[in-house]
Amino acid sequence: MMERIPIFPLNTILFPGMPLQLHIFEKRYTKMVNDVLAKDPVFGVVLIRRGVESLGPLAEPYMIGTFARIIEVEQLDGGKLNITVIGEKRFQINEIHNDEPYLSASISDFPLSYKRPLDVLRRIRPLRNHVHYYLHTVDKLNENNLDLSLIEMPEEPISFLFLAASLLQIPAHEKFPIISSPTALEVCSSVERLYRRENAVIRKLIQISDEEARNIALLN
Repeated sequence: MMERIPIFPLNTILFPGMPLQLHIFEKRYTKMVNDVLAKDPVFGVVLIRRGVESLGPLAEPYMIGTFARIIEVEQLDGGKLNITVIGEKRFQINEIHNDEPYLSASISDFPLSYKRPLDVLRRIRPLRNHVHYYLHTVDKLNENNLDLSLIEMPEEPISFLFLAASLLQIPAHEKFPIISSPTALEVCSSVERLYRRENAVIRKLIQISDEEARNIALLN
């Protein structure tokens, strides 16, 4: 049986188990939040495919998203809200409805198939090293603006993969293959591919910086 839920199209991906803070200022979305708070405080977060996040026509979303459960609400002046949500399970949009000021959709579950768990575990072991290198190097390049002490990598494979995906500082559309992959092994492959790519770019940037530093030293 299909379920109908409000949809919040955003320029970000909410991964299962991950928190997200949102500032709600448009009337259509304050209405949406108040509507769900009066019932079950859950709506869907979906990446925008076409359109804008705010102050424009309703955006066209991708067809895979994540249930967002509201866990904290701060009432602000003028009816505005700050909310914190936590990502739950994934869903697939079957039909979009436009009979409210905000989007809603008929959806069905999009469960993650966890076949071949040993293959996933084998892939995750080296991936942890890629994630560690990426986080510490990005933190160093950005003058320690990440508080790495707050990041605790879970042992559970799926939780680790979704946290690793959320930590990548790349455009959201490049992460969509992760949230839309049907199997854990495909999620793992997508996350690994992106970390390998980003770490290769980082190493190249460090190499260029080192060469420039040596050239400057020679000039002096």
